[in-house]
Amino acid sequence: MSQDEAPRLGIGIIGCGRVGASIGAAWRQAGHAIIGVSATSAASRERAADMLPGVPILDPDAITERAELVLLAVPDDEIAPLVTGLANLGRIHSGQILIHCSGRYGTDVLEAGTRLGALPIALHPSLTFTGTDVDLTRLRQATIAVTAVAPIRPVGEALVVELGAEPIAIAEADRPLYHAAITHASNHSITIIAEAMEMLAEAGVEDPSHVLHALIDASTANTLQNGAKALTGPVSRGDVGTVEAHLAALSEYSLSRSSPAARNSYIALARSTTAKALAMGRITEAAAQEILGVLDQALLES
Repeated sequence: MSQDEAPRLGIGIIGCGRVGASIGAAWRQAGHAIIGVSATSAASRERAADMLPGVPILDPDAITERAELVLLAVPDDEIAPLVTGLANLGRIHSGQILIHCSGRYGTDVLEAGTRLGALPIALHPSLTFTGTDVDLTRLRQATIAVTAVAPIRPVGEALVVELGAEPIAIAEADRPLYHAAITHASNHSITIIAEAMEMLAEAGVEDPSHVLHALIDASTANTLQNGAKALTGPVSRGDVGTVEAHLAALSEYSLSRSSPAARNSYIALARSTTAKALAMGRITEAAAQEILGVLDQALLES
């Protein structure tokens, strides 16, 4: 069945944050009808007006009662209580599709609706959302993790394809590890880059982003293509003296800012890099132990 021949659904969106607004807008572009959206804050109402113009603002009860597909675009810890409350009110009905976009959970969190005959699907885009039209383009380069029982999974995959993204199957039991990987790559890289920009500014660089741009682009591209083989730098060369110089500079930097965060990040990641370099045969056991000794000493002196 082609996308044009696929059945059109009446979709309700509970929560008009960045994710809900953008995914709703993408499904609307694919031809589905957005029958209502819940939006309580001024920001979410403005986002609804921008991304889903003409869609009525309704409460979750009304949305769930009317929709064939309900997108639960709410914070992780609110999903289970919300579904349980809607189920207890009799708003969820058999055959209704229930979807959430939490990376942390699979479909077990939708159990209260599943007991009433709803079809549970967990989707998670590998994307940072802005809640603007930019997301509609970025979705076409993204993958979306699909977790659902086998008979329902094709429905989730078809809905992902309609967003313009590529579906990948993630088992219920693997969902936490999958989400840890996504978080580690995205959120933690933001912390590292922001810390590096602050260090460069402290070193007198007027435009830290300009200094890092080509380097980070190349590092990311090389790693995505070659994995750990892309590893370079003083740790991978066993250059203990350079690591010691870095730690001395970072200790002074930490004192000036009354915060050891950047230095501690460096130490933690240098330890991980040392283990990886050793496993790959880039450095000897003796060099690895020397680097680890320097890193441990820096922690003791903090």
